[in-house]
Amino acid sequence: MFKLYLKVMKALSDRTRVTIVKLLQQREMCVCELQAALKLAQPTVSKQLKALEEAGLVESQKEGLWVNYRLTDGSDSIYARHLQAMLREWLNDDRELKKLLNRAASLNRAELTAKRGR
Repeated sequence: MFKLYLKVMKALSDRTRVTIVKLLQQREMCVCELQAALKLAQPTVSKQLKALEEAGLVESQKEGLWVNYRLTDGSDSIYARHLQAMLREWLNDDRELKKLLNRAASLNRAELTAKRGR
């Protein structure tokens, strides 16, 4: 149990990973949407998602061309469940995060994929 606690705390000690959690509170997203929202390279986003998955905060599901990421329900970890609940209330007044969440709301995976294909 202590190892899981440390994984959750470590996962949430990084600004990018907390931002990903806040983005996934809004809706399920694929890597390309997270990449566009965060303005980071795909390997960087994937590395951050892996840390969140290992901590039991995020889960993925393949759907056609995309792998979708969403927050877990926290049933496997009391730590993940409680911290996710707290993060729903925290940082909601942060201006930078609000701008990012607004920008991310308009991202469309089909458009992002088409742009990369050009």
